[in-house]
Amino acid sequence: MVKNLKDSKMKGALVFLALVAAVYAAGDFSGQQVLRILPISEDEVSLVRELENFDDLGLDFWTSPSHAKRHIDIRVPFYSLQDVKVYLESNNIQYSVMIQDLQALLDEEEREMKISRSRSMENARSTNTFNYATYHTFDEINNFIDTLVAENPGLVSKIEIGKSYEGRPLNVLKFSTGANRPAFWIDFGIHSREWVTQATGIWTAKKIVSDYGKDASLTATLNKLDIFVEIVTNPDGYVYTHTRDRMWRKTRSPNSGSLCIGTDPNRNWDAGFGGGGSSSNPCTETYRGRAAHSESEVKAIVDFVKSHGNIKGFVSIHSYSQMLLYPYGYTTAPASNQAELHAVSRNAINALASLYGTSYTYGSIITTIYQASGGTIDWTYNQGIKHSYTFELRDTGRYGFALPANQIVPTAEETWLALTVLINHTRDNLY
Repeated sequence: MVKNLKDSKMKGALVFLALVAAVYAAGDFSGQQVLRILPISEDEVSLVRELENFDDLGLDFWTSPSHAKRHIDIRVPFYSLQDVKVYLESNNIQYSVMIQDLQALLDEEEREMKISRSRSMENARSTNTFNYATYHTFDEINNFIDTLVAENPGLVSKIEIGKSYEGRPLNVLKFSTGANRPAFWIDFGIHSREWVTQATGIWTAKKIVSDYGKDASLTATLNKLDIFVEIVTNPDGYVYTHTRDRMWRKTRSPNSGSLCIGTDPNRNWDAGFGGGGSSSNPCTETYRGRAAHSESEVKAIVDFVKSHGNIKGFVSIHSYSQMLLYPYGYTTAPASNQAELHAVSRNAINALASLYGTSYTYGSIITTIYQASGGTIDWTYNQGIKHSYTFELRDTGRYGFALPANQIVPTAEETWLALTVLINHTRDNLY
């Protein structure tokens, strides 16, 4: 069956050679489609997984092959579309076109950003007039951070926990009303192309300062524990998504012996490192890196968590798929307090759904989405942070990583309701 793909590839070889350099050099996604594949058997899952072995197809798995009857979303370059479709059809594997032309979607995204930026430049000097309903560059986010700290010196401070590979600051906001407090950590944007997460991080930071002293629950929280927020966890990758490749996921560190750049920072943690759901191939999106914590962006958080010593809750926020997940991702062994994590997650997604009716699923990573070794919250959980969760924000695939900016604020608003449940439970169970 793989032979069908190889035969088809031979026919498209000349097209491939002519187009691949231009497509990748320009970061142009013209004609690229996102296919949603629905394998109905484990054999079909295996056949789709075979596609990962053909690097020259240039495929980008937005959701990984896991098990039968769970969809798989794949971004397919124009030059590979015929080959991939022939392969799927020849093996009777069902698929549909989820995004007809990715570049058209990104062109609209860029147009909206330019309009929003031209309208909001003068208003960016205050966090009260900052435009939370558009996507922002790394420099704009750092300006927001500095402004927020300047406006709220008694509540907010900025901590630089390290530098990225390319030397950018890894800035963390600390919301605190006292010394020597336990803490709750939230990070956004560890995968750089997941823009709705960084945007949600900006909104969340403003929400915390706006509600303190007004909202009884948040005020009680900050009178008992600190909140740390890292809005851009992977700054090199994030800058690259704005300047070269909107769909870039990984870090930007080089890999010895390979021309392929970057490591998946959510496969780089010392929790089942190198196991299933991660790759040893530097050219793949889930490349785990040369060693656990090899990425400076990951190591900075590791060192901070260990040096702090009293972080009681940890949330890492991703997109997309509309899920709230808890450990583990690298093993089917249940978390020691799985019943608690499950119940709290249920309460959180119910709170989230109460605002706009957005439906989330929840459960352990490995049973709910797929096996993923070397992940953030598996490591934090193994460090004794028993309230560890990860979100996959909007949507379920209509737009994927190119969620329209008009969904930023609704996404952030509903996510905050879920976060509040997780934070309050942690605050009330500091064991």
